[in-house]
Amino acid sequence: MTTLNDFLFGIYPYICLTVFLIGSLIRFDRDQYTWKSDSSQLLRAGQLRWGSNLFHVGVLFLLFGHSFGLLTPHFIYEPFISAGAKQLLAMVSGGLFGLLGFIGISILLHRRLTDPRIRVNSKTSDIVLLWLLWLQLALGLGTIPLSAQHLDGSMMLRLAEWAQHIVTFRAGAPELLAEAGWTFKAHMFLGMSIFLIFPFTRLVHVWSGFGSVAYVVRPYQVVRSRRLGVTARKPLGNR
Repeated sequence: MTTLNDFLFGIYPYICLTVFLIGSLIRFDRDQYTWKSDSSQLLRAGQLRWGSNLFHVGVLFLLFGHSFGLLTPHFIYEPFISAGAKQLLAMVSGGLFGLLGFIGISILLHRRLTDPRIRVNSKTSDIVLLWLLWLQLALGLGTIPLSAQHLDGSMMLRLAEWAQHIVTFRAGAPELLAEAGWTFKAHMFLGMSIFLIFPFTRLVHVWSGFGSVAYVVRPYQVVRSRRLGVTARKPLGNR
């Protein structure tokens, strides 16, 4: 069991991150026209609007919340908030937005599985991805009652220490999770596995979302109209 724990939480994270980064670059280089979300809005828009909005609001909050919560060293926020208070804040906010995301992904999954037109136009990877995201959100919500059993923040600190050991290439990361419950471990394993399959699914469109922020700082393009003889200024990306 120790060997498996060492592999899953000491070696597997680096495999997932390597495939995530290099695989995304290769796909962008070789298949740029597949760098999209493959929307099925034209087939059925009603459920998509509710499901997609709820899912994206919930997941984006959880993504940034997990990133800052796990990767911020304890000494930075310790003068302002205790570990126990931080854990309680994470449980409340994570539970709320996790529930929004879970409802959203449930709507999207139901829509894709029950509508014949959408089902026949869906790739196997689309359905597998939705099930994985549904299970991941369910596991995340399942960790909240377990976290409530130790409100001192000790487990949260262990999880954060593990993440910081991984990103800084420090030894001893697997030992930090030796006493973690299976729900926490399953949630973390599935989360890493989603990064592993990221380059091979429609999730790559997330990179485009972050890339679109660059349009905010792009210089303006001077456009002169031959017909009206006027000059207009607009961002370079809008042609």
